[in-house]
Amino acid sequence: MFQVNHKGANRIDVTLTGKLDSIQMRIALDELFRKAEGIEHGRMLYRIQNLEIPTLGALGVELARIPQLLRFLRRFERIAVLADREWLRKLSEIEGALFPGIQLRAFEPGQEAQAEAWLAQPAPQPGQA
Repeated sequence: MFQVNHKGANRIDVTLTGKLDSIQMRIALDELFRKAEGIEHGRMLYRIQNLEIPTLGALGVELARIPQLLRFLRRFERIAVLADREWLRKLSEIEGALFPGIQLRAFEPGQEAQAEAWLAQPAPQPGQA
């Protein structure tokens, strides 16, 4: 399952559970891109629970849309990832380090209040630590 919900003008919440096939991935990415239209300096809360490895077809759909995914990510300053598996939290933080201008922090499922508080903080301006 993949859900995207607006939570304010510059915030979306994404929930990913289970396994995605190519059709579900295409629908999910279309929804994600559509709901992010108009967002600038955005915030995203990404919940990942009981994730199964996507099908090869789903991965192919995602790879084919990398340019759109990169444009999508530029809309966001902060992304909090709530993941139930440690390897997903570590992978998320590694991915976040690859994209300048985006702060990404991973949290355990019981840390939703901390993730929300972190998302609500103003992003540091360039040159600030």
